[in-house]
Amino acid sequence: MAVTIKKVGVIGSGQMGNGIAQVAALAGLDVVLNDVSDEHLKSAMATINGHLSRQVARQAITEDARKKALDRITSTETLDGLSDCDLVIETAVEKEEVKRKIFHELCAVLKPEAIVATNSSSISITRLAASTDRPERFIGIHFMNPVPQMELVELIRGIATDDMTFDTAKEFVGKLGKQIAVSEDFPAFIVNRILLPMINEAIYTLYEGVGNVEAIDAAMKLGAHHPMGPLELADFIGLDTCLSIMQVLHEGLADSKYRPCPLLVKYVEAGWLGRKTQRGFYDYRGDKPVPTR
Repeated sequence: MAVTIKKVGVIGSGQMGNGIAQVAALAGLDVVLNDVSDEHLKSAMATINGHLSRQVARQAITEDARKKALDRITSTETLDGLSDCDLVIETAVEKEEVKRKIFHELCAVLKPEAIVATNSSSISITRLAASTDRPERFIGIHFMNPVPQMELVELIRGIATDDMTFDTAKEFVGKLGKQIAVSEDFPAFIVNRILLPMINEAIYTLYEGVGNVEAIDAAMKLGAHHPMGPLELADFIGLDTCLSIMQVLHEGLADSKYRPCPLLVKYVEAGWLGRKTQRGFYDYRGDKPVPTR
């Protein structure tokens, strides 16, 4: 039987974290947004306010709804501030050791009945759950990016996840106005199992000189009606995240077809991670994006 979620904690105030906080607050839930610095939290709140203001301008929501949503979000620099949340969703970097450390510290301050979730896009839910004191109340709730616009959320049970946790997560996602796709706990789940190898193949196509950045993106936008080209999309996701997911697929499934392209590795090593660093397959430092190859 599902438990009603009234207060949600979100760990990480970046692109995914602030998006989850925004949609939860708009749905009438109290939200506690956590990050390591006040500067990150202030930036996240400014981003959320900007998104909500644009929704008001489009008449998608009212000004009163914007104000109420912002009032429902509080922020904290410590995990202690999440202690009374009914559900806490982690949105940290896609590295297993980082997530496991967060969960170990989080469970020490959470109330016993709280549910813990990860927004991981590729890492084993069962393994992450094993780093907590409540594997039966642990689940994968994988939102798509950008959270406010994307309708889908993947739900992934670990081997120990109980029915109450699954039903509660399902009800929570429904309250946000999202649709669910239930995935088994396999590397990268459904969306990224399909999407990231395509992006990786596009990078190989660039690496091997089959086409340049503009040609590859134009081919998929005009030839397959993709709304964004695969290299543009990689920059939007973050090339470090793309690499992490491909590494999870390669290591988890032991198939050479998932080997990350050396060019992707090189860009990440250079710190060219896409939009968030202003350079990736495109250079975003000017008035309009310019291909870097």
